[in-house]
Amino acid sequence: MTATVLDGKQVSSEIREELKKEVQQLKDQGVQPGLAVVLVGEDAASKVYVSKKAKSCEEIGVYSEVHRLAATTSQEELLQLIDKLNNDDKINGILVQLPVPDHIDDKAVIDAIALEKDVDGFHPSSVGNMVIGDDCFLPCTPHGCMVLLEKSGIDLKGKKAVVVGRSNIVGKPMAMLLLQAHATVTICHSRTKDLAAEVKEADVVIAAVGRPEMVTGEMLKEGAVVIDVGINRLDDGRLVGDVHYESAAKVASYITPVPGGVGPMTITMLLKNTVEAAKKCK
Repeated sequence: MTATVLDGKQVSSEIREELKKEVQQLKDQGVQPGLAVVLVGEDAASKVYVSKKAKSCEEIGVYSEVHRLAATTSQEELLQLIDKLNNDDKINGILVQLPVPDHIDDKAVIDAIALEKDVDGFHPSSVGNMVIGDDCFLPCTPHGCMVLLEKSGIDLKGKKAVVVGRSNIVGKPMAMLLLQAHATVTICHSRTKDLAAEVKEADVVIAAVGRPEMVTGEMLKEGAVVIDVGINRLDDGRLVGDVHYESAAKVASYITPVPGGVGPMTITMLLKNTVEAAKKCK
């Protein structure tokens, strides 16, 4: 078996074309969707992500501004900026790029973002609404995974899904969204006793643990669907996921590449949330 590649770039491109039309319709009604991204410090990966987000906004016609702050910026200064953006009518969505420097409490930062501008879906109220199935902005990476599965015609009803990773950003919300799609969900983590045995039972594997090539083909059930959220840079400069792609692709029915799988979907869901936020402000 050779796995079918789930092309996040292609699916993202199709969604962005639709978003571009929606943005133009909003502009015709006098509404300009706007996103503010805040970057604190010099984290190399974060700088790349932020530049990609700004470029993506430009491509579909969303107004964007990037606030680049020094690593020495105090928590109070950051919270003051967020308060200013909360009250700025040009801005429909606010995203503070994580991680922030150690001296800043990321929970305090997330809590400070106005709920109606929480396009990252990290605010406690957004998370609570997601868990009970109420309307909210969904976290971009898990939402992107779900849309990619849906657009690829993969039915999750009754399937056994294993999420490897339990972060608040990906693992936990991913499990909730899979559950809402009627999958039976297991969450694995660093203290799971026999990870390979758990993964072997899965019809769908979501790898989001941040360890390069941790999930291998021999761990997979024949025909499993594999979504690789990880992105890790090796010493030789290569970018790889949390899944060993070559071995997994021989066993899986569907698999996401790294890069080009989940990454483009994450940014597209951010754009979608921003456009939705603008619609609610009409």
